[in-house]
Amino acid sequence: MRHTFRETLSGLKRNVSMTIAVIVTMTVSLTLFGLSLMTFAEVDQVKGRWYDKIEISVFLCTADSAGTSDSGNCEPGQETSEVQRENIKKRLESNPDVETVYYESKQDAYDAYRETYADSPLLDSLTVDQMQDSFRVKLVDPQNYQGVVAEASSLPGVQKVLDLHQVLDPIFSVLNGLKWGTMGMAGLLLLAAMLQIGNTIRMSAFTRRREIGIMRLVGASNTYIMLPFLLEALFAALVAIVISGSALLSMYEFIVVRNAKLSIQSLAWITWGDAWTSVAGVALVGIVLSIVPTLITTRRYLRV
Repeated sequence: MRHTFRETLSGLKRNVSMTIAVIVTMTVSLTLFGLSLMTFAEVDQVKGRWYDKIEISVFLCTADSAGTSDSGNCEPGQETSEVQRENIKKRLESNPDVETVYYESKQDAYDAYRETYADSPLLDSLTVDQMQDSFRVKLVDPQNYQGVVAEASSLPGVQKVLDLHQVLDPIFSVLNGLKWGTMGMAGLLLLAAMLQIGNTIRMSAFTRRREIGIMRLVGASNTYIMLPFLLEALFAALVAIVISGSALLSMYEFIVVRNAKLSIQSLAWITWGDAWTSVAGVALVGIVLSIVPTLITTRRYLRV
């Protein structure tokens, strides 16, 4: 192994400029790839547990609903009564355009709030009594929502009806464009890094062709000859992974934790677990990115 490490160090010194170029290219591409993974996680986080199965939310009255600009069918100082709640549920379930009706109590809404905004500094600012219960409605055909919205809006005890897709779709269109755009740029840079690694290994093999020939003559195995080149590529990849991972964690800390979460507290944000998962994905891709082109190049160019 001493000879292998000596050859690896010699190769790194001999191709220091190419090694630095590989590290820079891999760092940028892996950072973009990690950002795309974090964006994917953020989109899933914002969608939450209801988005994929709910088209309409029917919010019921609270004691403070009447007198506001969107008080709906609420009576002053009165919450939706049990009779009204049952009537709303029956009317929704009997509508042919409705597939399923979910009831979310104040406690359910409070539990969901604490789960979604676990890292928010305002987590303890709301109580169960301040939450609003609602019916969440899944439609047979999401395009046929007007009739359901009109009927629900006219029922006693209903404060407002919200079509979630109208509110969320523009946001998700932007986020989806951002995540796929980032992933596309990351993919192109990863391809460039892979080609650059292959060229670096090819140049390194060419400069050591005499030593390779001697090792062939004395019966050295392909693995023994290939190992120094593989370690060179892995060294560049590990440096790029460390820099990229540090950049991703720093961006999460300074951009998301210290700014975004405080500025936009109504939005659910990714957690440290999602950030570390993205770093793990970057590490895996970085290692594969260094090994695959090295194996392909050495098999082709180490024949003497």
